[in-house]
Amino acid sequence: MIDWRDAFSLLQEGADAGCTEALLVTGDRPWDHPASPKGSKEDVLSHMVEISEHALELGLLPHTNAGILEEDEMRTLSPYNASMGLMLETTACVDAHRDCPGKDPQTRIDHMERAGRLKIPITTGLLVGIGEGFEDRVCSLQAIASLHRAYGHIQEVIVQGLDPKPGTMMAGWDPPSILELSAVVRLARSILPESITIQVPPNLFDPLPLVEAGATDLGGISQVTPDWINPGRPWPTMEELRIKLPGYHLRERLAIHPRYVRAGWYGSRTEGLVKRLAGPDGLRAIS
Repeated sequence: MIDWRDAFSLLQEGADAGCTEALLVTGDRPWDHPASPKGSKEDVLSHMVEISEHALELGLLPHTNAGILEEDEMRTLSPYNASMGLMLETTACVDAHRDCPGKDPQTRIDHMERAGRLKIPITTGLLVGIGEGFEDRVCSLQAIASLHRAYGHIQEVIVQGLDPKPGTMMAGWDPPSILELSAVVRLARSILPESITIQVPPNLFDPLPLVEAGATDLGGISQVTPDWINPGRPWPTMEELRIKLPGYHLRERLAIHPRYVRAGWYGSRTEGLVKRLAGPDGLRAIS
């Protein structure tokens, strides 16, 4: 992972490459872990604000995924963010989440509810293949839909399949098949409000069947950094995506989705940059 001291040079590299988003990820409440080198809560939040300010100066919109945050912590970070994120993964109690208190389903739902009260656009998602069943997926999607009906702030739901990693308790688990993932995408489209976008990561599975099942977003791909969550799965290039998705027109969006651009649901410090980057349709302006 990137050290705090390396973040500024990486942001510059992203800006030079024409990127528009800086994804800031800390892991879940690192200040609660004595062995963490990142310091106290105040230190971490201060670093996040400093990095976000620098990103904005370079023309990059921050999108922060800092795990479970309390309302005061959200209020500290939200002015510098176009949007924020937290994967729900599942509402089921599964062995994969054993000894991970930050992945308690209600804790995650409470986090997203706090974001809704603050009008922060949120990206969330399901992790498929971690021991959940069909009814669990239904319940997870219904919980997300309920949050959105209450606050209107869920911009995107990612349908992501488990990619087992060596050295983890799930190393020997079988990842979900493309047929299973396609079924989850169709299920999501049938349950979620139409205004919520469904995303599928294009570096983990063939995106064509998932797009045909109802996904309309491929998330972020980068020519600057790997997928830190799945480092063994390189990002496809734009040309590779065009070949994999014949007949589909690809457009770049910002870290904040068009309906929230139009509604002004972005951090106060990001307003000028959002307005410079967004075209009339809320997607990235075509130069």
